[in-house]
Amino acid sequence: MYVPPHFHEIDPTEIAAVIAAFPLACLVAQTPLGLIANHIPLLAAPDGTLVGHVALANDLHRLIPDGAEVLAIFRAEDAYISPNTYPSKAEHHRHVPTWNYQAVHMAGRIAFQHDSHSKRAAVGLLTRLHERRVNGADAWRMADAPPDYMETMLENIVAFRITVAQTLAKSKLGQNRDDRDLHGAVEGLRRQGRNDIADKMAKARTRKG
Repeated sequence: MYVPPHFHEIDPTEIAAVIAAFPLACLVAQTPLGLIANHIPLLAAPDGTLVGHVALANDLHRLIPDGAEVLAIFRAEDAYISPNTYPSKAEHHRHVPTWNYQAVHMAGRIAFQHDSHSKRAAVGLLTRLHERRVNGADAWRMADAPPDYMETMLENIVAFRITVAQTLAKSKLGQNRDDRDLHGAVEGLRRQGRNDIADKMAKARTRKG
């Protein structure tokens, strides 16, 4: 990923926020059949590994050997930025369109786990986090499903952990613009109802200052 210095995201809190808010990662790996990519929700565990699981029918765990290097790509919201939102455009017209976004690349080595304990742990960690966010005290639990049904579901998945060796993050949020043009772009996005990325850009403006 091309990352100019002014877009290089090094704040671990911001990186963690992107992963937590946009957990559906694109997992890329090289295989004997060429490059493959799968879209898989991942969880950053307290030990720094990434936890996930795939369907047993997914050839991912057969094509990639244990210890192989993979790349997990997390991408937050993105937005097209029109030059018309920059106040300075009317003065010199030296602007072109651009695209703002945040992305996190995490490279590491994958280890597949076929035992019941690891599969239960992977499913439990992921569902606990997302169920609590969605349903709070009424969160679905694995114990809510009939034991035999749950066992069948677990038999049909493969868990895995990725030991992360490198993290590269990018926040392209208009930090290279002067304050009035960045503010104009933020307000332009708000008029489109794109408040989430507008808030991120406004925050970047504060961080820039």
